[in-house]
Amino acid sequence: MTYPNVKVTYRVQRIIENTEREAADKVVSPEHIWIACLQERSGILGEIRLRCNLHISHIEVSPSKPKKSPYFNKPVSAEVMQVMEIAEAYMRRYKQIYLNVGHLLKALVATKVLDHYLTKEDKQTILQLGTTARDMITHLGTYTFPTLPTYSIRKVIQSDEQSLVAFVKQHFSEEWSHTVKTGFEAENPSIYLAFNKENEIIGFACFDTYQKKKGYFGPMGVSTANRISGVGHALLHHCLRDMKDIGYEYAIIGGAGPIEFYEKACQAVIIPSRLVVISQEKIHKK
Repeated sequence: MTYPNVKVTYRVQRIIENTEREAADKVVSPEHIWIACLQERSGILGEIRLRCNLHISHIEVSPSKPKKSPYFNKPVSAEVMQVMEIAEAYMRRYKQIYLNVGHLLKALVATKVLDHYLTKEDKQTILQLGTTARDMITHLGTYTFPTLPTYSIRKVIQSDEQSLVAFVKQHFSEEWSHTVKTGFEAENPSIYLAFNKENEIIGFACFDTYQKKKGYFGPMGVSTANRISGVGHALLHHCLRDMKDIGYEYAIIGGAGPIEFYEKACQAVIIPSRLVVISQEKIHKK
């Protein structure tokens, strides 16, 4: 979904819709956004709901002078305006295209608009579970692959090393460039490249490359100007198809930043953190 200022992920769009539903005939407040977040039972929000043990019935909404926001059809409070502006700022700081749940959660904590409901431990949990890169897993055994473009994507050859390492260093990080460079130590590097019409590299994806871990997808990156064209989706699936052909039943997606992208693109799910495992153990012992 696209708004005047920015695009939002499918989950943020659902949160916005549920926020307005919760507000009913009232001015939209941060409390309404938090209620809508807690209604999400899957992904990072499902983990947060389990760990924080917060109940929607405990939240009371405070009145506020209404304002107009591009994200909502209903009038919103000044606090909501602040939350959305800061969420956008986080999105741009991380050079991302879509405003996601992580940006929204980080803004809710940073603005302190929910301090009345959240303990210090709650806020630490939200930031740890909801705003950091997470490992994910997807099942390849019965996976049905989409039709993929082939004209602009191919596997690397050894002569690609210098140009790819330079591309990754320029657009992403020194660390990723070292990871990619080590990938060329293999006789048949597990790296795919995407090109534009001028035959310039615009994206890459690896598997079995990071620390030479088997069954491990990543890193993957697409230059900012090409992130809405489906390049990342195609690169991901070229790698996953190879991984399935090798015989991997599952693929680990390491340190996934755009979690909602992988949830939608290949039905990946978050690998529960130790925080959640501990919480579940406590529940079963009761």
